Amino acid sequence: MTVEHDEPSHRFYVILPEGEAELVYSEFSEGILDLQHTEVPPAARGEGVGDVLVRAALAFARERGQRVVATCPYVQRWLKAHPEERP
Repeated sequence: MTVEHDEPSHRFYVILPEGEAELVYSEFSEGILDLQHTEVPPAARGEGVGDVLVRAALAFARERGQRVVATCPYVQRWLKAHPEERP
């Protein structure tokens, strides 16, 4: 599964046979990335798509030396389950 980054649109996405999955983010403030919304087509849920999108966003934040805030409920749950991954 390949995650693409559309930086001008502030999103990470994966093209799947079932449709497109995405994680949308914004710059909350200087040095803070807000992970706002994750959407995965219903037929592709439970296949790890959300996981790879969150990991791509966190890697991006780490590369830029940014902290992360999650207003997306999925990302909030993901971070609770993987606290060691938080940048």
